[in-house]
Amino acid sequence: MLKADVVIVGAGAAGLSLAHRLNGHVPGARTPSVVLVDAPPGPLRPATRTWCFWEAGPGRFDAAVRAEWSHLRVRPPTGPAIEGDIAPLRYKMIRSDDFEALVAGDLEGSPNVRRVEATVDTVEEIPSGARVLTTRPDGRPDVLEARWVFDSRPLGSLPAARTTLLQHFHGWFVRTAQPVFDPGTVELMDFRTPQPPDGLSFGYVLPTGPREALVEYTEFSPRLLTASGYEAAVRHYADDVLGLGDLETVATETGVIPMTDAPMPRRIGVSVFRIGAAGGATRPSTGYAFAGLQRQTRAVAAALRQGRTPVPPNAHSPRARAMDAVLLRALDSGRVDGPALFSRLFARVPTGRVLRFLDGRTGLFEDLSVGRHTPVGPMLRTVIELPGLPRRPYA
Repeated sequence: MLKADVVIVGAGAAGLSLAHRLNGHVPGARTPSVVLVDAPPGPLRPATRTWCFWEAGPGRFDAAVRAEWSHLRVRPPTGPAIEGDIAPLRYKMIRSDDFEALVAGDLEGSPNVRRVEATVDTVEEIPSGARVLTTRPDGRPDVLEARWVFDSRPLGSLPAARTTLLQHFHGWFVRTAQPVFDPGTVELMDFRTPQPPDGLSFGYVLPTGPREALVEYTEFSPRLLTASGYEAAVRHYADDVLGLGDLETVATETGVIPMTDAPMPRRIGVSVFRIGAAGGATRPSTGYAFAGLQRQTRAVAAALRQGRTPVPPNAHSPRARAMDAVLLRALDSGRVDGPALFSRLFARVPTGRVLRFLDGRTGLFEDLSVGRHTPVGPMLRTVIELPGLPRRPYA
């Protein structure tokens, strides 16, 4: 049996970030002993992912940033593109394998963080904290005990919500025969894709060179596509919308992100907490999670080093979550046209302000200035309707 102050379950973005922030000694602060439990290779280990976020200036994880941009483009279904500079912000892209390598190098030889490979079977409360029952790769059972446990594993099912949409996507990392990409500009939302009957879709292009990019098809809708449906959607976007010509698909990625107004409990026991997407780090209206989980893990690490109860904070303010609930319901009910709404926001509001709004970093006055460019009538109707809607389990 191994004992520690902290056990972190799962070595995805949230688990690695918290371990990274707890690594090493900080003068004048506590140095907790930490065990990071990483799932063995197989279905429980997170697949390689691309994470994007925006920040001003140098960042903590810049060594893992694959590319970054200061110019974004949004394309309405018809008409001219909407261009926007976001300085002093930079839109940054990190591949999960680069991030894992960065943190692994940081933890190598750590004085206080130990990594173990095991499948977590059960997390249970005990008088001194919590016990984590695991199975090692060779089949042997093992036990970890800690004062605090932070579980970053995906939820088995979603809590009851008034609205739940899925952000689901499929992307190709491509290399084209001709230089067809603008390496300085991200195609953030390209609404020239065929729109589904219930929800919205858009293309997304992250160029890493004149001939290299991640080209992705994304939907916000209640239902997933088939594998062949995703392939056809990306093929249509690459060939018929972007006109990329001959290309080689170097790699692919597929993902599903719940977009829900369900409350995500962060404390599930006296000594057990959830962090990351399972702890509400994902912004419900956009699916972005990396910046939110950094705010969350930064606060947890500070509390642990100061000897305080390390309850993970809400990654997004109550006002931001309330606005997200309104937007999700308005989209799900069909009261607002999603492509028209997002195109209008980027056309009428400075791009940097829209990004800060989407990240929950704007004040009340700025929120109101953004809100006046939305369809006021449908939004007000949704605001009035929401309190009376029941929360139902997601099927």
